[in-house]
Amino acid sequence: MSVIRVERVARAGLLVSVPVGTLERMSPRPPLPPFTEETARQKIRLAEDAWNSRDPERVALAYTEDSSWRNRAEFLSGRAAIVEFLRRKWTREIDYRLVKELWTFGGDRIAVRFAYEWHDDSGSWFRSYGNENWQFDERGLMSHRFASINDLPITQAERKLHWPSGRRPDDHPGLSDLGL
Repeated sequence: MSVIRVERVARAGLLVSVPVGTLERMSPRPPLPPFTEETARQKIRLAEDAWNSRDPERVALAYTEDSSWRNRAEFLSGRAAIVEFLRRKWTREIDYRLVKELWTFGGDRIAVRFAYEWHDDSGSWFRSYGNENWQFDERGLMSHRFASINDLPITQAERKLHWPSGRRPDDHPGLSDLGL
């Protein structure tokens, strides 16, 4: 006999028990498709903020449980694989700072360009440039992510992404403003 862990939640004044993880699957992640320019920009900023948290579990909640990824030459499927990938990534990519920018959008898809800076454990700095194509389900969870990324070695003096760890401040320039 298997035991299902449950969480107790208040719904319409009632206390109900549901299997752990059910609320994540049921809850929408606004903004929802179809996207407008404004909601696409909001979705991108939410993604940027999550990735800058460098919290793999938080980031993974934005993806469907069976989300399909291509990241460079690595192919992933599912939240557990995403969490493991992000743990490896942020162990290697130290002092990670990311900026994302809208390229285009339509329906349930958004195309993004991005740049992030990081250094490895020997102190060598890099700026990674790339493009992502995103597809979302009706709940606003990303079901597909295709990322193409190139790394450019830079000196510490060439860095352009400067802010304390975490969310990029609203007044920090974006990619276009930085000439990236």
